[in-house]
Amino acid sequence: MPPLDHTAAPDVPAVPSTLRQIRHLPGPFALPVLGNSFQLKLHRIHRDVEGWVRHYGPFMRAWFGRTLVLVVADSEAVSAILRDRPDGFRRPLSSYIVSEEMGGIPGLFLAEGSEWRNQRRMVMAGMAPGAIKAYFPSLVTVAQRLQRRWQESARQGAAIGLDGDLKRYTVDIIAGLAFGTEVNTLEAGEDVIQRHMDAILPAVARRSLSMLPYWRYFKLPADKRLDRDVAALDVAVSSLVRQARTRLEQEPARRLRPPNLLEAMIAAADEKNSGVDDRAVAGNVLTMLLAGEDTTANTISWMIYLLQRNPHTLARAREEVRTLAPDVAGFTIEQMDRLAYLGACASEAMRLKPVAPFLPLEALRDTVVGDVAVPAGSVVWCVLRHDTLSDAHFPDAQAFKPERWLEAGQEEVNNKRAAMPFGSGLRTCPGRYLALLEIKIAMAMLLGSFDIAGVDTPDGGEAQELMGFVMSPVGLSLRLAPPR
Repeated sequence: MPPLDHTAAPDVPAVPSTLRQIRHLPGPFALPVLGNSFQLKLHRIHRDVEGWVRHYGPFMRAWFGRTLVLVVADSEAVSAILRDRPDGFRRPLSSYIVSEEMGGIPGLFLAEGSEWRNQRRMVMAGMAPGAIKAYFPSLVTVAQRLQRRWQESARQGAAIGLDGDLKRYTVDIIAGLAFGTEVNTLEAGEDVIQRHMDAILPAVARRSLSMLPYWRYFKLPADKRLDRDVAALDVAVSSLVRQARTRLEQEPARRLRPPNLLEAMIAAADEKNSGVDDRAVAGNVLTMLLAGEDTTANTISWMIYLLQRNPHTLARAREEVRTLAPDVAGFTIEQMDRLAYLGACASEAMRLKPVAPFLPLEALRDTVVGDVAVPAGSVVWCVLRHDTLSDAHFPDAQAFKPERWLEAGQEEVNNKRAAMPFGSGLRTCPGRYLALLEIKIAMAMLLGSFDIAGVDTPDGGEAQELMGFVMSPVGLSLRLAPPR
């Protein structure tokens, strides 16, 4: 093996004198060729791997088919890996290949190296807090639509399917912010772009984790339908880019203060030496939609579920909202900023139920993770929900205690670093500010306008975790009553 590069990643801890090899680490028994494939179920792969970690330790090996994988669950090591992006680690090449096979167009999510840096500048121009604040009245408008929808359900005594309604909420916000065009799925029904996304997202997850890429050799009817969905989505987004370009040409002043993310990205792409073209713009519009719909909607679902199961916490969050931000129509950025306890509830929900509980990466060079030698090309499976559920990092870790996020001691600060719901380092999610604002607005609307009569699961038991494109609760329904 070539000499290990210990100088290129300054966040990697000092190299131990004796390095372990991945294949010599503890791990489950693996079959020839098939590896540990039969021990994993895609819909619960996060829990299967977390179970391995509890048995074999935070540095272990597994075989995904013929691929040897280093599983890392130690939060300090995971953080160092994430901070060593994009130069030291990238998303696995297999994910990029799957995207290309599906006719995908490039975006920040899969871009690497200089291409990623060029696109990052463009996306951040549209995702900066100032740009989001300018769009704030539109966020409130969407929240009012959700409020009216839920008021009608409450009057009828009807259960609300959280998955569908919260996805409509996030799609209406993201599409309006991204495109500058009115999208109203909450009141007008399903949008064509949303329909195609709902078909594409599960396929992305399924193919990225599949041990046998059968679709490269023959296509089932579902694969042919997927091809049609991808092609239709590509046409729809390309059309939106052309329309935005036309607006910028007809009204040059829009370039100075772009009113939406799409026009901001086009203006940034048109700057000299940007290294970005319209195809990259379209790719990042798709990335916004794909990454923003499920992640935020499912975080809100988990948050509602956890609050309802902890009445004292629900009461405190409700009191804060009704004191500081009682009227949806009058919501302001300043009010949202003052909802500190509601923000702590969001952080606690993401600690217990992160929608991205793991992240597979590929080493771009020979390096060291902990005391393990990692050759270039190795796949590293970062477990993001291990230390966050450990009493060593979070006392009484299984409990839902938002108060822990309001404590300011140095020990608490160090412990909180174990939670990385938006990643870490240069590739921290650029939509973090928007996502947290969407969560606060939706939850403030809910707690200020209604009392939660119940949150039900299909079998009446604990909410089950389903791993697809993100980790979602299975079949949660919400029952509401007028506020007391």
